[in-house]
Amino acid sequence: MTTTPERPPPSPSPSPLAMERRTIDPIPEEERHGSPAGLFTLWFGASMQITAVVDGALAVVFGADALWAIPALLIGNVLGGVVMALHSAQGPRLGVPQMISSRAQFGVLGAVVPLVLVILMYLGFAATGSVLAGQAVRRILHLPDATLGIPLFGALTAVVAIAGYRLIHLAGRVATVTGIVGLGYLVVAVFTRYDVPAHVGVKPFDAATFLLAVSLGAGWQLTFGPYVADYSRYLPRSTGERATFRATFAGTVTGSVWAMSLGALIAAVAGDRFLSDQVGFVGELAGPAALGTTSSRASASTSRRCTTRTAATAAGTFRR
Repeated sequence: MTTTPERPPPSPSPSPLAMERRTIDPIPEEERHGSPAGLFTLWFGASMQITAVVDGALAVVFGADALWAIPALLIGNVLGGVVMALHSAQGPRLGVPQMISSRAQFGVLGAVVPLVLVILMYLGFAATGSVLAGQAVRRILHLPDATLGIPLFGALTAVVAIAGYRLIHLAGRVATVTGIVGLGYLVVAVFTRYDVPAHVGVKPFDAATFLLAVSLGAGWQLTFGPYVADYSRYLPRSTGERATFRATFAGTVTGSVWAMSLGALIAAVAGDRFLSDQVGFVGELAGPAALGTTSSRASASTSRRCTTRTAATAAGTFRR
């Protein structure tokens, strides 16, 4: 008669503030944890931010009517979201960061080309998020200069980057709740304070601006592609690819379309006032400073990932 050995009790889950240990390394099977549902809140919260609002507003700024810009942004986000979520689906199987896996297609030296392009993209994304977040911090803390808010935002980003995966997921869950409340309030505020129907549908359909709005939505999603699997790789290897795809796709597309549609409506009713001070206009629309924190909170979610992955990607690409 044989007895089945008892499994050792699972080790307690590390604190969200525990320092990230794996960075660019493969995630061992015994350290895999979580479920695809965590990917939904991660990408939903990351997408509901002031940068996405501004991205959606650009469609109207460049000449599209909000009536046509909103469905165009939806189409673009769906098309780009499919590619982005497909990259996420391979994370549990491979267990390595997205850019590390690119060496299989390009080779160790060939991967330098996409690496350079990705670093440039990271720098641009981080710069945009830092400027917008700095403006939000200045408004919340009543600082005399927006540049003073940028180092404060950078310090917060560094803490999240060093702590890593667990804190990022915690921030995603918090961002999901605050994003729904904050952006939901802003949608109501736009319709109650402005005559939205009078500013929507005033221009005829234009194919050029429609396609431009589609590209804005698709481009937003594709920029997540180089590091989307960096988060799904922590899931157990047995996690289904379809479940990973659905959770990532639903979170990133739903959050982005909501934020970008709001941006298109704001740009339509505000005109030049929004262009001169995007964060300031949204802050005035929000009213209480507590609601205005949605801007800085969500901007951090995108910028922190760009800054943390730049060094890790470079190190991993050249490591043989």
